[in-house]
Amino acid sequence: MKARPERLEGGFTYLGLIILVTIIGLAAASTLRVGAIVQRRQAEQELLQIGNEYINALKGYAASTPAGKSTLPERLEDLVLDPRYPNKRRYLRRIYIDPLTGKNEWGLVHGTTPTGTGIIGIYSLSEAVPVKSDNFDPVFDGFKGKKSYAEWVFAYRPPAAVTAPAADQGVLVDTPPIVRKPRR
Repeated sequence: MKARPERLEGGFTYLGLIILVTIIGLAAASTLRVGAIVQRRQAEQELLQIGNEYINALKGYAASTPAGKSTLPERLEDLVLDPRYPNKRRYLRRIYIDPLTGKNEWGLVHGTTPTGTGIIGIYSLSEAVPVKSDNFDPVFDGFKGKKSYAEWVFAYRPPAAVTAPAADQGVLVDTPPIVRKPRR
């Protein structure tokens, strides 16, 4: 009769081990999910900072335009090294990598002013759904409720080209009715 209790103990140990492994697996899966969300939030914050850098660079490019030249850059590289001047003039230190796609590729928003046509903004090519959907800084309030990161457009329109209500600040935060082209 001693054989029976040993068998039952072995069965309970095996069952306990299965339960323990299941609990550890669920905890690990939860941790990974939370980690992915934290990582996405950090990428979103970085995207907002980079977008603000581009807005300021576009604003600086427009403000320092020599007479008779376009206030809009033709390429993003023109913000790194302004071809309108013989001396080095920079508005960005480098072309930033999109933190959501990991690529040096941005969607470009083109516009037209009386002095020419060029880039007025950028946006991420990521179609992922944003984690953040509310409580943006006032300058990015137009991002509220957007369904993808590609709808977060970081743009500046010089006053002559402005028609949006947020134009007095020089920032257009909603998707403009302008040609959007991916940068390749």
